[in-house]
Amino acid sequence: MTAVQATVRVGVVGCGNVSSRYLANLAGHPAVTVVACADADPARARALGAAHGVPKAYPVDALLSDPDLDLVLNLTPPRVHTELTLRALAQGKHVYTEKPLATTMADGRRILDAARERSRWVGTAPDTFLGAGTRTCAALVAQGAIGTPTSVNAAMMNPGPERFHPEPEFLYQEGAGPLFDIGPYYLTVLTALMGSVVRVGALGAAPRAERVVSTGPRAGSTFPVETFTHVTSVLEFASGALGTLVTSFDVAATRTPHLEIHGTEGTIVAAPANSWGGPVLLSGAGGDFTEVLPGPGESDGFMGMGLVDMAEAILTGRSPLATGTRGLHVLEVLTAIASAARAGGGFTMIRSTLETP
Repeated sequence: MTAVQATVRVGVVGCGNVSSRYLANLAGHPAVTVVACADADPARARALGAAHGVPKAYPVDALLSDPDLDLVLNLTPPRVHTELTLRALAQGKHVYTEKPLATTMADGRRILDAARERSRWVGTAPDTFLGAGTRTCAALVAQGAIGTPTSVNAAMMNPGPERFHPEPEFLYQEGAGPLFDIGPYYLTVLTALMGSVVRVGALGAAPRAERVVSTGPRAGSTFPVETFTHVTSVLEFASGALGTLVTSFDVAATRTPHLEIHGTEGTIVAAPANSWGGPVLLSGAGGDFTEVLPGPGESDGFMGMGLVDMAEAILTGRSPLATGTRGLHVLEVLTAIASAARAGGGFTMIRSTLETP
């Protein structure tokens, strides 16, 4: 990138279900220019490029070695996040990856080590903690609106992504499931609000050995389940606050609040952690809930705002917000929960830490 360059040139690897949403959201942001896309299926890359006006669509190797690219947006399945991110870093590219950062702590550390060695940034989704919803919750906590935070309850439970995703198999493979698909949203938001996690425990279950695709050209086909599809976990934060997190692809319907933050003087009810906005409700001790932030608005945030922030950080020389360091802490919590669930209980200490939220 030259000293006078005013935009970060981005290449997208992985042209699947979520890529169109990223490209639509990134359009018009001056700090980012998407100039290339690649996929293991060349036809899919060409189709995405044509739909969004991306000038280049070519093989993955060619994209990674392209000297005209500054940053790679890694939208590949989780099982290949590490390989693709390391290859991009080796070519001197910054990387922003979909969640999770990796599927093992060893791989996560390899990624951050490689980024430091090459003086490149690695960032990771989710970026929902940058949206108006979490920022409003953080401001209320900082202002003492609920007194001393004491606990959090978080839950994302649904019947499973095969209802809407035409190729859902990867979400049921080892290293995925509801814990690694949904959990990063909640753990990223919870650590942004409550700080580092220091200890976790969990139980898991997989009541169905096969699932059925419900939409798209393969509707009616079945595929195997390779990981837990319901995980209940307990969290202890460095502040002393406690939390519960339930992630599930086995719940037909629920009225359980997605996110509640409790304190000695009040409670906050927030929107789902995989959203960027409201509503955010606040109640004092024994009082009625009032709306602090209304439901989702156009300015609340968008998928890709973490990438835009990273591009602006690269152009101005500051540090980005959705960093690999945060992603590594979330990954350690995720893998510790998965390990505890496989062991059938018990607690695991978390060694990585984050700065005060």
